[in-house]
Amino acid sequence: MSVYRPPAFDAPIDLDLSKNEGRPSLTNISLDADTVASLTSRYPDTTRLAQLVAQRHGVAPGRVLVTAGGDDALFRCFLRARGPVVATSPSFEMIARYSDQAGLELIEVPWWDGDFPVGDFLDVGAEMAVIVSPNNPTGSVMSLADLRKIAADTDLVVLDAAYSDFAEEDLTGPALELGNVVVVRTLSKAFGLAGLRVGYLLGPEDLVSELRGFGSPYSLSALSAALASDVLESRPSWAVEFARRIAAERAELMSVLDALGVGYLPSQANFILVTGIEPRWLVPAAAALGIALRWFPDRDELANCVRITLPGDPDDFSRLVETLRAILAPEALIFDMDGVLADVSDSFRAAIVATAAGYGVEVSPAQISAAKAAGNASDDWALTRDLLESAGVGVTFEEVRERFETLYQGDGTSPGLKVKERLIPDRAFLEALALRMPLGIVTARPRKDAEEFLQRFDLLSLFSTVVAREDAASKPDPAPVRLALDRLGVSYAWMAGDTRDDIEAARGAGVVPIGVAVPGDEPLTGAARVLSKIDELQEVLDVTQG
Repeated sequence: MSVYRPPAFDAPIDLDLSKNEGRPSLTNISLDADTVASLTSRYPDTTRLAQLVAQRHGVAPGRVLVTAGGDDALFRCFLRARGPVVATSPSFEMIARYSDQAGLELIEVPWWDGDFPVGDFLDVGAEMAVIVSPNNPTGSVMSLADLRKIAADTDLVVLDAAYSDFAEEDLTGPALELGNVVVVRTLSKAFGLAGLRVGYLLGPEDLVSELRGFGSPYSLSALSAALASDVLESRPSWAVEFARRIAAERAELMSVLDALGVGYLPSQANFILVTGIEPRWLVPAAAALGIALRWFPDRDELANCVRITLPGDPDDFSRLVETLRAILAPEALIFDMDGVLADVSDSFRAAIVATAAGYGVEVSPAQISAAKAAGNASDDWALTRDLLESAGVGVTFEEVRERFETLYQGDGTSPGLKVKERLIPDRAFLEALALRMPLGIVTARPRKDAEEFLQRFDLLSLFSTVVAREDAASKPDPAPVRLALDRLGVSYAWMAGDTRDDIEAARGAGVVPIGVAVPGDEPLTGAARVLSKIDELQEVLDVTQG
């Protein structure tokens, strides 16, 4: 079995909703130097933490086993088991891993939503049953009546209740009355202490004592135990307050998904599983705007699902909603011009090479591509000057612009390099897009040059606005993209561009960046998708909008 690895993303992430951690409850550390020295130089004592956990759940401390996260508690149960194990599918992925590592047969019973499949579960006749409720990744819950039925006919029931703080009913207390049920809990979720890796197991004293013999004798660090104890003692109501925020966000997100026409499963956890969607679009598109969502590329049963963790913060939740609307319901399309609509390999890029040659400097296409990939290179006049300066040639911006413009515009005796520009997409493609939604352009070209190109190919009528060099700061500043949104009268859009500057400008404006590969240029990163040609944008729209 492969090593567990969290999902990786191609774009920089600053809001990670691919995992299910809660908001931080530990906002300061009050341990003095002597205490830290004592804790870190001695084997840990989790007695205080176990007492606080016992107090939280109203049980004797002997019924508490403190572990290194809920995972440690769950794995100990698998080490104890001798016969086959039954669990639901889809469910927490470590169940299958732990079964395999313990050499146990795992029998999985389908359960997505609705009533728990009690009959199918009991028909298996397994020695140990593992039930995650609320389930991960579906958010579905089982009833106490169904739990009692399972417990009455199974040797050992392991109830993974990691998300029970968010559920309408917490089964922990009633489960502990059944005699053969152990409950796995964690402080990673509702208490926001995932980095401490603090979990615990609750159950009958004899079972807890037996499970204490499995695993490591000192599985939890002394610092983690001390900090977790401080949180439980000083902020006992944190989980309740956080769960209230999550419940409100959960209801609102379901309303947003309904409005977007997106399927999902009813959830009582701190996440919602979106169904019937293309993860290979939604997840990279969200990442392009800095938000990580969870997808399951190695699990066939979840091939068309994405799990969205609720952030539990008003600003982050608003950002999540705005991001989903931009990805799934764009109101306009914005295009960079050069390299996307206009092939400038024989015009602007040729002018860079020729201008530099006029000063005795040889500039290769690869150098231009590398400069574009590095960013802050949307202004070709400034880029040419920078390339000259890097070669040791000092020259003013105005001198470079004048020579560049003579080559590009022509000098009265020759038409200039601009006549070599060609339209990259078919006009019919742009016409079809314009019928679907408004189109705009954000370009570093002066307005005169931008409009001249559009008029030459009879495109001016297809674009509702053109934001040109004179109108706003240059990309990667998001100002020109925001201006395009304002002029188009929309809030949500996609933007197609061929450089890092385009992607960063779009991201900064909350617009979904679509990369367009230019032959010979370095590969683009950070975009929702990179197209080999702009015409493929139609296919992406069809996938997301039907």
